[in-house]
Formats: sequence, C-alpha cells, structure tokens
Amino acid sequence: MAKVFEAADATNLMTELRRSFDAGVTRGYEWRVSQLKKLLVICDNHEPEIVSALHDDLGKPELESSVYEVALLRNSIKLALKQLKNWMAPDKAKTSLTTFPASAEIVSEPLGVVLVISAWNYPFLLSIDPVIGAISAGNAVVLKPSELAPSSSSLLAKLLEQYLDPSAVRVVEGAVTETTLLLEQKWDKIFYTGSSRIGRIIMMAAAKHLTPVVLELGGKSPVVIDSDTNLKITVKRIIAGKWGCNNGQACISPDYILTTKEYAPKVIDAMKQELEAFYGKNPMESKDMSRIVNSNHFDRLSKILEEKEVSDKIVYGGQKNRDNLKIAPTILLDVPLDSLIMSEEIFGPLLPILTLNNLEECFDVIRSRPKPLAAYLFTQNQKLKERFAMTVSAGGIVVNDIAVHLSLPTLPFGGVGESGMGSYHGKFSFDAFSHKKAVLYKSFIGDAAIRYPPYSRGKLRLLKALVNSNLVEVFKVLLGLS
Repeated sequence: MAKVFEAADATNLMTELRRSFDAGVTRGYEWRVSQLKKLLVICDNHEPEIVSALHDDLGKPELESSVYEVALLRNSIKLALKQLKNWMAPDKAKTSLTTFPASAEIVSEPLGVVLVISAWNYPFLLSIDPVIGAISAGNAVVLKPSELAPSSSSLLAKLLEQYLDPSAVRVVEGAVTETTLLLEQKWDKIFYTGSSRIGRIIMMAAAKHLTPVVLELGGKSPVVIDSDTNLKITVKRIIAGKWGCNNGQACISPDYILTTKEYAPKVIDAMKQELEAFYGKNPMESKDMSRIVNSNHFDRLSKILEEKEVSDKIVYGGQKNRDNLKIAPTILLDVPLDSLIMSEEIFGPLLPILTLNNLEECFDVIRSRPKPLAAYLFTQNQKLKERFAMTVSAGGIVVNDIAVHLSLPTLPFGGVGESGMGSYHGKFSFDAFSHKKAVLYKSFIGDAAIRYPPYSRGKLRLLKALVNSNLVEVFKVLLGLS
C-alpha cells in the first residue's frame, strides 16, 4: 500500500529541494544538459509504454499519442539542448550618459524551487513540456500529474524517478489532498494547466506567498468560417483539430463555429461527409477516436447535450454509450446563447454552429464573451485575415488551420484574460522559469562631483541634461551658455 502524503512530507520535500538548489546543484550548464538528455532517453526508450498508458487513460489512438505527445516533447527537448547556451548567455544592454562609464547586461537566473501541476488530457506533453523549461532555466522542480489519468501519472512518476536527479526533480502523485498540501508551501513559481475554476484556487494559494504563477487555462475558442474559403480543406482541418485531438478534450479545441445563415447548410453538409469519411458510418466503433476520460465528464457532457432546447438542435451525431465512455461527433445548429453548451467550455466532441446575418457580426459575438485561448478564421479574404488578427483578442490566432500554432516553438503559447496568464514553448518556457536580473558594472573612473551635495543651480541643469541624454544641453551648461 502506497504511503500517504502528509503535511510533513510536503515540508520535507521543499526543504530537500531548497537545499539542493541553494547548493547550486541545478545551476550549472552540465546538470541542465544531463537532465534534458535523460528526458530524451525517456521519449526514445519508453514510447510504447507511454502509448499504452495513454490508451488506458483516454483510449488515445497510437498516432495521436506518438505524434501529439511524444514527438512534440522530443522536439522540445532537442530545441532546448541546441539553444541552451544561447538562452543562458547574458544579454547586453545599452547604457546612457547618466551611468557613463559603465556596461550593463540582463542575466537569466533560475527562480528556485518550482511546482508544475499538469492536466489529464495530454498527460505527458503537458507534464514534461513545462518541466523542460524549468530544468533548462536551472530550477529544482516538483511535478504533480493529474490523478484523472492514473496510468500516465504512475508511469511519469516511475520514469522520472528512474532517470532524473532525485535531489532536484520529484514527482508527487495524488489528488486534491496532495495538491492542497503542496500549495501550502512557498514556491518560487507555480505553473498550472487546467480549468479556470481550479486556476482561481491556485492563484489564491499563490497569493498568500506572493508566488508568481503561469496559468494555462482554456475557454470557448471560436471558429469563423467565411464563404470565401476552400470548404473541403476547411472542414477537414476543423475535424482534425476538434475530434482528431483527443475527441475535443483539448484546451485549444474548436468550441463553436460562427458562419452566415446562408453558408451554414454547406458547412454542415461538408462536415457530415468528411466525418463519415474519417470515422465511418458508426463513429462509436472507430478506433481512431479517443474516449471520454471518465464517467463524471461523460455525465457532464450528457447534461449539456440533454438540456432543454439543445437536444432538438442536433443535426448530426448525438449517440452516447456510458459503458464505453463514448460520445459520437455531434453537430448542433443555433443553440440558445444562454444554454450550458454556450456558457461553459465544452471539452468534448460536441460542436455548435451559430449562424449570423453577415460575417461582420462575428466580431461582436466573440467580443461579448471572455477572451479565448485560441481563435480560428477560415477565409481567403486578405483584409478579413488582417482585421481578425488585429482586433480579436485571444491567446493565439490561427488563420486557415486549427491548433497548429501549438507546435511552433518560435511562438509563445498561453492565454489572455480568463484563458490564462503567462506563456511557454521554446525560449518562452526558459523565460517563464527565469528571473531577468539587471546587472550594471560601473567604473570608478570619471566620478562626477555634480551628483553630490552641496547642490547648485548649475548642478541641477547639468544633471537634468544628462538624465535626458541631451548632449547639446550638456555642452551648453559646461560652456556656461545655459
């Protein structure tokens, strides 16, 4: 029987990791590289076990597990290994007349001991990707995987204990009790991926210690479809980004579609045709689609679907099987705006389509709701692309595809407003777990008497000119012309 994690365990864990960090264990380039290489070994040597755990927890197809979790992690690690020296190097900063003669730089220093609380829907990617950033930046780190993906959590704990330095990297499994005990500790940063409801709890706990947080949340990510689009490709990409990404159980999954009343029938017909091509006439039997994570989420989705004035809006799908935790891809047309399906993040295989008199109305609909983690537009109209990118506020914008920005390490990934705060991926992960420390090196040469008392009008004029970097005025003062 596993030992119960208690308050003393949380305190001792923090004490041990703090001791390692203070001793400089994690600061050196060699340590960081060694840990990253071991993470790469985990990806290379244990992919079959990872795929199996993901199938146990979510019924994920092998392709989704291998490509969207393991391959993306492998790329993240390789990028960190390749760029780490550059990331760690101080950035030169300009100086001014005020500090002359001097040099300045910005030093990236590790924050200390950090906590990563990950999600169940992509349990390996969303656990290890932030850990890559924490290790790259030179921190000691505790990972708390989601208890809703127990096979993945257990495997993560086993592999990280087997491969990584236990003096600086730990995994704590468990649920609410364990997370609560961890949150009582004073961390140097907390990185949380999950729901906005739990995000608020994390933030309240962090506030007690003035601990900074990164919150990777979610929201209702809209998809706007213009009639000036390649409809066949548009629909394929929406299906791949909705049902082909963990059966809609993804934070950047399309949550609802906005299109015109005139164009909606064409969209629905095309979507029905491609869904059948992808998943067959009986999608409930498809091996290419994940299942709902557990019975609680199944019941939540069923409640959304069975709500009065929603169930009769189904135009495709709607089949459910609680025993197998399967819900078929379901399309709904013009559900009420105050219904549950339009009030909360769906996080499942249901996709409502809202129709507009004209596409211009999409901006008001999106603006009237909390800022989403992602917003998508399908169009060939260049002016519409530019306006959408400039005026829609979201964590990220993708034009003519779904979710692919997630795989680009040169782009920050994160939310805005209720969809989260802070970002990561690539160097943004390194920066998320670093403090940008200002360092100024001043010479003893050229010490100026004007900064010291007794003060005079002449000193005042000269100091104002120096602070304003006004060379002309400096010379005027020095020459007695001002």
